[in-house]
Amino acid sequence: MATGAVAADGLLVTVGDVTPTSAVVWARGAAPGAARVDVAPVGAVPVRAGNVEFSTSRDLTGKLVVSALAPSTRYAYRVSAGTRSVSGEFVTAPPADAVTPFTFAWSGDLGGGNVCRHVQAGYPVFRAITARHPQFFLFVGDTIYADRACQGPDRVPGYGFIATTLAGYHDKHRYNRADGPVQAAFRTTSVYAIWDDHEVRNDFSGPTEPLMPAGRQAFLDYWPIVPPEAEPHRLHRQFRWGKLLDLFILDTRQYRSPNSEVDSPGKTMLGAAQRRWLIDGVTASDAVWKVVVSSVSLAIPTGRRERRDSWTNATVFGLPDPGGTGFMHERDAILAALRGVKNLVVVTADVHHAEVIRHTPAAGFVLHELIAGPLSASTGTPRPLDQTLNAVSLWGRGGVNNFGEVTVEATQLVVRIIDEAGTVLTTQTIGRD
Repeated sequence: MATGAVAADGLLVTVGDVTPTSAVVWARGAAPGAARVDVAPVGAVPVRAGNVEFSTSRDLTGKLVVSALAPSTRYAYRVSAGTRSVSGEFVTAPPADAVTPFTFAWSGDLGGGNVCRHVQAGYPVFRAITARHPQFFLFVGDTIYADRACQGPDRVPGYGFIATTLAGYHDKHRYNRADGPVQAAFRTTSVYAIWDDHEVRNDFSGPTEPLMPAGRQAFLDYWPIVPPEAEPHRLHRQFRWGKLLDLFILDTRQYRSPNSEVDSPGKTMLGAAQRRWLIDGVTASDAVWKVVVSSVSLAIPTGRRERRDSWTNATVFGLPDPGGTGFMHERDAILAALRGVKNLVVVTADVHHAEVIRHTPAAGFVLHELIAGPLSASTGTPRPLDQTLNAVSLWGRGGVNNFGEVTVEATQLVVRIIDEAGTVLTTQTIGRD
């Protein structure tokens, strides 16, 4: 079997959304039924935690929330369905008051620009991620390219179509998840995933997009995310990793106003409830580092002038555009509300290049934007930044598939950008305020 493939009857497994005491085990089977899940600290005898039930309406996927876990513990798991079995490991988060250094990785943009799974290499960047042994991986959007066809003699077949139905979206997710290097990486670490536009359609705008319900359902079906019962479609969420880190994952798609609207105080990317959740959560956090995950950039314009897709209204030269169609009013209102927050970092992807940026939107208020990607897609290049944020690029690089790595410590963040061969392209240190 080629290294870029997984057998068609294979059992796919991913663990995600870990907390100090719980984790979500996701699996996809080859037939209707269930998979048994056994979990125990590494070195102990695995104990049955429950079953993942494969739902035919969810493309034979299912999830199990495993609870009563111990904080700061590496767990081994085994998922078994019939004669098939998959084993892996994950680490639980530290308790809220623990000053425990750790490392996480992040990136986005998988399978775009006719750069889907190679028949031999698969998605090789995931081998480099596995080799770094992060405690968790942030998948920051464009987990599939539903709206792009990718095919060719050097590519694993099955991605050469544009998805417009739930079944098509399922097929796209299954194609990426079944990649050998992806599965190997996800058996060594847990994942926090969020969507961006290509899970549905390029630059889509929330409620005005007729394909959103199908794309959203497929995303929920294929990731270890369990929304609250009262909000079954909720994707924004918060995770604490000890005293050092509070993680706020934003949904920048589901609630957004149409991109074509001229920016104004009433235009929103997050919606009122999510915006209040973000401001309240970040300002109340007593963690050293507050990391906000935004699938789109604060400072880099994307889309066209008449339909900006990221937060900024800047022109391609980084200058203000009074008639811009971005979401700068909301961005700046959020930043104004967070002005007293120390050690604020925004992690993003989307622009298909890597960059480390320092913003000073107001005197004495500094935050950093960390950009990585693509994992496997067409590559871009750094471009002028929104100067209304007093943005300064500390380092940037295009033209390579890549991911970012952050070592979280009490006094600093050490940020590395790493290419798919495992080469560290830069190391940047952000000191604590």
